[in-house]
Amino acid sequence: MKALFAALLFAAATAHAGTVGKPAPEFTLNDVSGKAVKLADFRGRYVVLEWVNPECPYVEKHYGSANMQGLQKDYTAQKVAWLTINSTREGHSEYYPPQKMAGWMKEMNAAPSATLLDPTGKVGRAYNARTTPHMYIIDPKGQLVYAGGIDDKRSTSQSDVKIAKNYVRAAMGEALAGKPISSASTSPYGCSIKY
Repeated sequence: MKALFAALLFAAATAHAGTVGKPAPEFTLNDVSGKAVKLADFRGRYVVLEWVNPECPYVEKHYGSANMQGLQKDYTAQKVAWLTINSTREGHSEYYPPQKMAGWMKEMNAAPSATLLDPTGKVGRAYNARTTPHMYIIDPKGQLVYAGGIDDKRSTSQSDVKIAKNYVRAAMGEALAGKPISSASTSPYGCSIKY
């Protein structure tokens, strides 16, 4: 009975996790250099959250084509905070310790505001992040305004990037122009997060 009650309590607490129109769950995570980074540090700015796993072929698609890095550079240049989060559990064969993760990001010429590690999966679960990549946009008031996929081409082919509708670019364009986001929730695709 206690287990059932605990499960129901957890379900109730996470029912709105990652839900557009709700406050974004607050968190503090260490970056690859060991520095604590708080979501609250970026209040007053748009924030993009990107879930990543370097071993995932869908992530390889977006980094190999430089699509993800292009988004990172475009939006951080406009004072948007971009937080890349790896929620792969420590001990999993695809887990990257801080130094290895930092090296991969450097090799990819990535440009997020911070690369964060979530080896317990606490933050990923708080957002109901399911895939790599899984993308979220938080407005300057701390409300979640976009959750879903990076684009509409559910493949690992880099050539599809050029013909895809990029949901993140469309949502950020509308948000920065002060317009409502026309596709605020889309279906994410990619590899399952290795919680």
